Amino acid sequence: MVVSLLKASRPHQWIKNLFVAAPLVFARRIDDPVATVHSLIAVGCFCLLSSAVYLLNDIVDIERDRAHPLKRMRPIASGRLSVGAARIGAFLFALVAIGTATWLSPQLAAVATAYMMLNVAYSFWLKRVPFVDVGCIAVGFLLRVLGGSFAIPVPPSRWLLLCTGLLALLLGFGKRAHELRTSGDKRATQRLVLDRYPPGVLRRLIITLSILTTIAYAAYTQSTHAIIFVGRGLVFTIPFVAFGIFRFVRLTNARADSESPTEAMLKDKVFLLNLLAYAVAIMLITYFR
Repeated sequence: MVVSLLKASRPHQWIKNLFVAAPLVFARRIDDPVATVHSLIAVGCFCLLSSAVYLLNDIVDIERDRAHPLKRMRPIASGRLSVGAARIGAFLFALVAIGTATWLSPQLAAVATAYMMLNVAYSFWLKRVPFVDVGCIAVGFLLRVLGGSFAIPVPPSRWLLLCTGLLALLLGFGKRAHELRTSGDKRATQRLVLDRYPPGVLRRLIITLSILTTIAYAAYTQSTHAIIFVGRGLVFTIPFVAFGIFRFVRLTNARADSESPTEAMLKDKVFLLNLLAYAVAIMLITYFR
């Protein structure tokens, strides 16, 4: 049961919670031991919260997951993990996460609680509303960045929030486009909201958000905030961001053997190599300028 609970918690998706550590990196506080420990604790809190959300979603969507060619193999849908055990796991994960956040910072606790409440509303209602469902995903990423800012603490950067919001919208709509393309006639059975997404609108949104995200990041590299904290060298990371976005869009349209484009990204060597190169460039420019 423990193995099934761990698999249902989707630890491979915890990479999304690295957004919590973004304020630590871009505020040049990574050489501050206290700030680094607090940031890592905040990342851990959001990993537990996201796992609680995944368990809750799988409980609510158990019948729809059983109709999906890949999701039917998930522990809850396949019966390897009982609904009761999943409920207990989700409750304990959320309790430990919010309790730890409260101990670290009242503001972080407020953000963590808001994140959990948003996702409960998403699981039971908001995910059935087209475009609002993806908006909820974007807000979740913004709450991660805010949580990371409050954990250190540093003032949250408006540029970082803008880039995060645009990127999260791109990821969300890319996932919907991927699901719409791979589900065929069973889209309403697998995810009710897919029937309400016009494919043409999704394509235009993805192209527009890809351009806007790249432009926003390029503008951020030349902003006063970035120059003060990081220096002008951040402009050299724009190609990594542009290529990563291009690769994500390509995976959204090309890969059909994964549950989502995020799954595809984590298996794509080219994307991971570009991400590693970007991370190394950020560290070199930020801390060894």
